[in-house]
Amino acid sequence: KKSVQNTHSSSSFLSLVSSPNPLPPPLLRPESSQSKSSPKSSSLVQVAACVVPLRLAGLQFQADRNLKNGCYTRCVGAGSPEYLADKVEELASMKLKQRKPGFAITEELIICFIGLFSLLSAITVHVPLAFAASSVKYHNVKSSSGFTSIYPSNKAAILEFKSHLQDPFHHLSSWTNENGSASWIGVTISNQTGRLTSLNLTGLSLSGQLHSSLCNLTSLETLVLSNNAFFGSVPTCLPNLKILDLSHNAFNGSIPQALAILSQVAVLDLSHNAFGGEIPAWVGNFSSRLEKLNLESNNLHGEIPDSLYDSMSLQYLDLSHNYLTGNLGEFHGALVYLDLEFNLLSGTLPCFLTSSQSLSVLNLACNSIEGGVPACIASCHGLRQLNLSFNDLQYGISPRLVFSDKLIVLDLSFNSLSGNLPQNIIGTPEKSSLLIFDLSNNQFTGGIPPAITELKNLQALFLSHNRLMGEIPDRIGNLTYLQVIDLSHNLLSGSIPLNIVGCFQLLALKLNHNNLSGEIPPELDALDSLKILSLSNNHIFGEIPVTLAGCKSLEVVDLSFNYLSGALNDAVTKWSKLRFLSLSHNMFNGSLPSWLFAFQDIQIMDLSGNGFSGYLPNGTNFNTSSSFNLVDFKQRESSVSFTNLDVRISVTVGDKNVLNLIFTYDFPPVVGIDISDNSLHGEIPGGIFGLQGLDYLNLSYNFLDGQIPVGLGKMLSLKVLDLSHNSFAGPVRENISSLANLSVLNMSYNCLSGVVMARQGYSRFPGAFAGNHGLCVETKDGCEEQGVFSAVIGKTNARKNEGGLILNWVFCVSTLVSFYAGMFALCCSDQTRNYILKAHS
Repeated sequence: KKSVQNTHSSSSFLSLVSSPNPLPPPLLRPESSQSKSSPKSSSLVQVAACVVPLRLAGLQFQADRNLKNGCYTRCVGAGSPEYLADKVEELASMKLKQRKPGFAITEELIICFIGLFSLLSAITVHVPLAFAASSVKYHNVKSSSGFTSIYPSNKAAILEFKSHLQDPFHHLSSWTNENGSASWIGVTISNQTGRLTSLNLTGLSLSGQLHSSLCNLTSLETLVLSNNAFFGSVPTCLPNLKILDLSHNAFNGSIPQALAILSQVAVLDLSHNAFGGEIPAWVGNFSSRLEKLNLESNNLHGEIPDSLYDSMSLQYLDLSHNYLTGNLGEFHGALVYLDLEFNLLSGTLPCFLTSSQSLSVLNLACNSIEGGVPACIASCHGLRQLNLSFNDLQYGISPRLVFSDKLIVLDLSFNSLSGNLPQNIIGTPEKSSLLIFDLSNNQFTGGIPPAITELKNLQALFLSHNRLMGEIPDRIGNLTYLQVIDLSHNLLSGSIPLNIVGCFQLLALKLNHNNLSGEIPPELDALDSLKILSLSNNHIFGEIPVTLAGCKSLEVVDLSFNYLSGALNDAVTKWSKLRFLSLSHNMFNGSLPSWLFAFQDIQIMDLSGNGFSGYLPNGTNFNTSSSFNLVDFKQRESSVSFTNLDVRISVTVGDKNVLNLIFTYDFPPVVGIDISDNSLHGEIPGGIFGLQGLDYLNLSYNFLDGQIPVGLGKMLSLKVLDLSHNSFAGPVRENISSLANLSVLNMSYNCLSGVVMARQGYSRFPGAFAGNHGLCVETKDGCEEQGVFSAVIGKTNARKNEGGLILNWVFCVSTLVSFYAGMFALCCSDQTRNYILKAHS
């Protein structure tokens, strides 16, 4: 049983024995074909073919009363083994005919075992020869072309190596002297010599230093120890190594000089460690076979050595995420992959002429490369990914810069490129393979070229933060594979094109900060996969279309700073996955609906600066199980402003050119509700105090009244509370000051009264009670009345900061003037008095 479980042999013998319902084995070849083989081998095969069906026949006696249906193979040929097999079958058949009800299986099995014993006796010479190779099959190590025993000295070395490691998850538990080496993880040996040729322990959470016993593995060609926590010295005593991968570990210090003796290495990967110092001068020529060098994500500095520029064998070079300096030079080898992003490289962009036919990936992002984009770089006809983002590139893009149809990623974002967008940056747009087109954060002017709408395979279009003018092309809907459209922060005008719904796979539509006008197209409901809709800071008017209820995947909706009007309709309730909703600074009116606070995943809700009236929704309608209670924000800050949402979209190209999109929402560092600057009245409903995870609550600039609710003291996570410019009356509750996390409190310009005692702890909120004429705050110099002007913090936008106090003083002055003018008129003329009385009647 153990042998069967430890092998995947294709032998018919093992497959029949282990199968619970064995199928008929193939018939043996006829005698004419059998005679071509040697007598020994043919008789041996026949014996094996006979034994198995007989054994199966014996086991099937109870289930199948016909022995001949149980014995599928008819053994042929001459010789005693075949004769004995036939006799056994004949005896078994006779026994079956004489079988009586209730007859036990024992006699039939005895007959089979007698026959089997005779067969084994007859072929004693042949069996050891036939099965000698497979007898160790269940106690060996996997090799490249079969199985063999591990060489003793190598076994001792690898066990010594293991003894100096920490293996918290016991991945190497099978490495023991007692246990056969067949199950040793990560070990591959030569089937000729038994010596280790490969050791691959990637991702096993191992740690410790690499013991010198590895040096005894002199035949080792592949050593892969990536994604562990190894540290200390790097092994340099394995001269036959062809692949050395120590990536994602904790090695530090300089790159060892002794690695230069590894003259056979084709792949050297030391990425994601803590190596420092300069890249050694010999690194490009220590091995004439070096094809891949990866030193990504270390602490290397200095210039790129000349040996790397001159290497003729190097095809893959990754030096990204280091501190390399100096001017970027021309590589003389036939590079296929070059990644130098996140360094401090300078100079101008070379043409990579030597690699023009081979270069597939060129990533120079996040450096300080200057000058323009040379047209000669388009001569790299095999180029598939070009990333020059976050540099200091300037000037316009030459009309001669036309890339081949093979290009799938073009990223020139975050530079200072200017002029009009290139009309034909791809040679044949309709045949283009381009998936990502990113020219955002530059200084491009003019309109969006119609040729962009011919890039049929385009999936992500980023043209934001430029100075583009004109309208969005009507034919943008032809890009049916588009998942991201970001045209924000431009000077685009006109309306949102109706046929944009042709981009039915769209996940993000960002048109904010433009000069767009018109209404929101009701047809947008066809974008049922849409997650991000950002139309803020435009001139869009009208109501939110009821049809937008079809956009059930929405997570972020920002319609702020427009001219939208009307009441909130039920379409919003269908956006059940909402995390961010901003309708601020529009012209919405009517009462707030009862479902407003019933979203399960909401984090930010901003309805400020509108004309909402009526009462806050009844407390029973607040969803106290919402994410206000559940979301844990580790980087919360004491911020009083709801800044604009920043959505970062990371796009990578995966296998088979499948786009991987990651949306990162840079929310304000609070969980909050802002309904300030509306016309709400009445008291604060008690249900809001059940939102225990709420950080930010701003109800200022309304007409709310009543006393300060006692329940505010239950909102333990509250950091910002702004109830200013309302009509709250009565004393100041002591329990509010006991909120340990509260850092901003503003209750100014209400009708609060009484004395705020020093022991109540409000001294850490200066100016919090300004403008409350009946309120006195106890200080060390006595009781300070709050009716006089005092600096007030906690305003939520600049408009309120600039105009809030002025409006209050204008209101007060105009009231006094009106009062005295009225009194003067009443006292001066009976005619005036009669006129007023008549008017009131």
